[in-house]
Amino acid sequence: MKPKIIPKQEIVPSFDPNAVAVKYIEYYSSREVYNEEEITPKIISKILKEVSKGININLFLDPDGECDWMEVLSDGEWLYLGRFRLYEDDKEDEYYFSYNPDYASTVAQTKESDYSDKSVWTELLSGGQSIIPKIHAITNLESGAKAVEFFIRTGALYPGIDWIQEQ
Repeated sequence: MKPKIIPKQEIVPSFDPNAVAVKYIEYYSSREVYNEEEITPKIISKILKEVSKGININLFLDPDGECDWMEVLSDGEWLYLGRFRLYEDDKEDEYYFSYNPDYASTVAQTKESDYSDKSVWTELLSGGQSIIPKIHAITNLESGAKAVEFFIRTGALYPGIDWIQEQ
């Protein structure tokens, strides 16, 4: 499947600011975890503040923390959002990433895997090891925090930023 760009929408639907669709939270670095009962407004507020300062967290819609999640990585300059939905049956897995159109011309360079090229790659590491390309990272951290909150509250991709669906 060819990558599909999902352009941001000007109108973002409203959502219940008290709803919580996320069922399990895992901080990657510290392995600190929160189950559904522990996800409080205080924890959500903490996460949203950390988006602009630096965060490495997985937000699961699955209460077991396994097959339906968003990875959130930020170093205070770049923010990467990766949305993963894995299926056990014959249905194809789904992969969505935040999309930075300013780096659309770097797609071919990402395939070359020259990680020393700072015009193509961020310093962010997915899972502590896979370097994130700038085409998948945004610098508008305010919009990024809105995307994280939207996912926490609705379990859906935030339509106020660009996304790319890849195979």
